[in-house]
Amino acid sequence: MNTIYIDQKEILKRYKYIDKQTHKGIQGHALLIGGSYGKIGSVCLSSKAALKTGCGLVTAFVPKCGYEIVQISIPEVMVLTDVQEKFISNITFEIVPQAIGIGPGIGQELYTQKALHDFLKINTFPLVMDADALNILSLNKSWLSLLAPKTIITPHPKELERLIGTWKSEEEKFEKTKLFSKQYNLIVVMKGAPTHTIDGETIYENSTGNAALATAGSGDVLTGMITSLLAQSYEPLNAAILGVYLHGLTADIALPDTGYQSFIASNVIENIGKAYLTLENAQK
Repeated sequence: MNTIYIDQKEILKRYKYIDKQTHKGIQGHALLIGGSYGKIGSVCLSSKAALKTGCGLVTAFVPKCGYEIVQISIPEVMVLTDVQEKFISNITFEIVPQAIGIGPGIGQELYTQKALHDFLKINTFPLVMDADALNILSLNKSWLSLLAPKTIITPHPKELERLIGTWKSEEEKFEKTKLFSKQYNLIVVMKGAPTHTIDGETIYENSTGNAALATAGSGDVLTGMITSLLAQSYEPLNAAILGVYLHGLTADIALPDTGYQSFIASNVIENIGKAYLTLENAQK
C-alpha cells in the first residue's frame, strides 16, 4: 500500500503560520449544520472546536430548539435556525461561508433527508460530512454523485461499513475504501486507532492520539476542526490531515492530567491551543 506516515515533520510541511497582520475577516467563516432535539450538544462541540482551531467567524445552523442552547453555551458563535422546532427541514442561509461542516446530531428524519438532498444539489462550498449526514447518504447512495470533488467524509467503522459494505480483513477494508474514494473523488477520514486519511490510492497514517479519544462527541469536535481548517483556506487533503493530527495530539497532551477514563470531548477543545504551540515551538 502507498502509505505516508504523518508525524510532526510531515505536518510542518503542511502547516501555515498565522500572519501577524491578520483579522477575523481573513481567518475564514465556517458554517456548522446539525443538531436535533436532544442532540444540540453535537453542534456546540463542533462550533467551539472550529473557533478554537483558528476560524475568524463561526455560524451554527440548528433547529429552533437549539437557538438558546448554542447562544448561551458559546457566545462567540452566531446562530441561524431552521423553521422547524426539533429537526432540520430546510437548509437556507444568506451568509457566505468559506467551508461547511454538516451532520453532527442532525438525525435521520425524512424532512432532514430531503433537506440534505436539496442542499447537496446546490452547494458550492468546501464541505465536511459526518455522522448522520453519512448515514443518510448510505440510505441514498445515488446522492454520492452530488458531492463536489474532494469533499471530506469522516466515518467511524460502522458508518464506513454502511457506505462501502462489509469487509473480511483490514486489507480488504483499505482496498474498498480506496476504490470508494476514487469512484466519488472524496477524501475519506477513516476514524480508528490509528486514523487513516485516504485520497485515491494514497493512505496517510496518523501518528497522534490514544484510547482516550474513544468518547462521546470526539468525532463532532474533529468535524469542527477540519471545517475550520478548510475555512482558513487549507487544501481539503491538508485540512483533513492536519485536523486529525491536532485532534490526536490534544489527547496525547492531556493524558497525563486526565487519564483515559475522565478525558471527554471538551478536553480536546481545551488543548487545541497547546497542540498548535507544539508546532510553533518545533519551528524555533
